[in-house]
Amino acid sequence: MRVLMSFWLSICVLCTGAVNAEELPGPNVAVAAALQPFIERQELAGAVALVADMKSILSITAVGAADRESGKPMRADSMFWIASQSKPITAAAVMILVDEGRITLDDPVEKYLPEFRGLMAVAEKDEQHVLLKKPERPITVRQTLAHTSGMPFRSAQEVPVLDRLSLADRVRSYAMTPLDFVPESRYQYSNAGINTAARIVEVVSGLPFEQFLAERLLQPLGMLETTFWPDEAQAARIATAYRPGAGGIGLEATKIEQLQYPLTDRLQRTAMPAGGLFSTAADVSRFYRMLANGGELDGRRVLSEAAIQQLTTRQTPTALKESYGLGFSVSEDRFGHGGAYSTNSYYDHRNQRVLIWLVQHAGFPGRGGDSQAAFRTAALAPQ
Repeated sequence: MRVLMSFWLSICVLCTGAVNAEELPGPNVAVAAALQPFIERQELAGAVALVADMKSILSITAVGAADRESGKPMRADSMFWIASQSKPITAAAVMILVDEGRITLDDPVEKYLPEFRGLMAVAEKDEQHVLLKKPERPITVRQTLAHTSGMPFRSAQEVPVLDRLSLADRVRSYAMTPLDFVPESRYQYSNAGINTAARIVEVVSGLPFEQFLAERLLQPLGMLETTFWPDEAQAARIATAYRPGAGGIGLEATKIEQLQYPLTDRLQRTAMPAGGLFSTAADVSRFYRMLANGGELDGRRVLSEAAIQQLTTRQTPTALKESYGLGFSVSEDRFGHGGAYSTNSYYDHRNQRVLIWLVQHAGFPGRGGDSQAAFRTAALAPQ
């Protein structure tokens, strides 16, 4: 009886919160039932799982706790660090300027950022020496967004946190760092590449990236809860991060190690386009519904259909096994992106569904890692 009561309390919290209840649909009972066993086994602290089609949100299901220690339940409007789910959003901002003819994807980065002129690539490397050579061609904007530029994941200056340097200083540190390989010869996941593309947006637009992003993408899409700096009210809704407990059993609270605290600090913390955004499930769904609708949402166009095609189809060379678009992981069936603390979102072409999975987990004990698949199975099951 206590288990059943816990189950219904977890999904009924949708009727409270900063987002008006009438603006959101109810939970998917099948999804809640599929996730509840992970909660009870202490393999999953809590989650917000959203399903949408091209027109609207179909269900939004909150289960478990946003903070286990205080007993605060997860809510539909709980906020999360979406981490690398920021990458597709940053890539979309770049494509706004591509649509306007102000950026060309196959232009060399050095056209916009002269500090990248003469950038060298590692030809040989071992414990005793590093041999550099100049690539035949400089890195391009497209390559920075597709992780084929040869840029590292981050620079040595971005330790121990990723949000300390200004975007200009961060990108300048990349220009001082040799490429790990000749562009297009390999795939290497790179925050540095995405941040560099965002810096190009700053230079071309004349606006701080966060201002451009807000004015040209987030506000037009109604993504008013998506930000690099949660305010105090939003910070109170951020789900606590968890990791496996001692011996891989149970859960223990942790912090987001890649970021500085407090998260509300606009003086010490800086915008990190490759992975710094906080958001809600409803907000992220608006971004994916725009993509699914070919660049427009609620009758307002923010990107061309050609831009959507470039973002969401393979841009990596066919000789490479990795299939990546511009800021998106892509396959024949879907496009989307995950995040460092186990969040994920994607559009499923075959089922014409947007699936948003927001959790805050630095790993899972037991079978907790299977919870997202359980959500997908329940969400796409015939009604």
